[in-house]
Amino acid sequence: MTETVSPGKSAVNFGVTFGIIMILQFVIMYVLDINPQESPAIGVLINVLNYLILPFALIYLAANNYKTKINHGFISLGETIKIGLTVCAIAALMYGVFYLAFDFIFPEFKEELLTKIQEITVKQNPTLTSEQLKMSMKFVKIFMNPYIVVPFTIVMYCVIGLIHSLIVGVIVKKDKPVF
Repeated sequence: MTETVSPGKSAVNFGVTFGIIMILQFVIMYVLDINPQESPAIGVLINVLNYLILPFALIYLAANNYKTKINHGFISLGETIKIGLTVCAIAALMYGVFYLAFDFIFPEFKEELLTKIQEITVKQNPTLTSEQLKMSMKFVKIFMNPYIVVPFTIVMYCVIGLIHSLIVGVIVKKDKPVF
């Protein structure tokens, strides 16, 4: 009797890899004091990496790994979707837990970031009244709350994973022949 490995279980390593990459990006940007708002090219690069290139590449690698090494050359669209959602959900969960721990260990990070965001907002919108600035910063504070950021990040990456999984699924799909 052969033991079957579910597509989700086979994708765990790729999800962990994606999570580690996102955490390393965050740490490097924090340590080197790189602000994506001040250097838009870096912000665009990070966004393209995290939302387009890395999810697609890791889902493709995970699906191809499952297809060739585990499932004897066959993979369905449904299995690809399971793989993609697993990769992105694990990565987002790891990043979310890291963000919670980071926020707890370095509470000054949030205050520094709020100050930088306020300075950039005033610089970009010099006609902003103090009331408008307060309201704007109130919304920024709400969306910087880890208890809002973490679930939102997980849902967002699951949607990204679903989209990339559908694309990858069309590319790598090979159904088992029916006898």
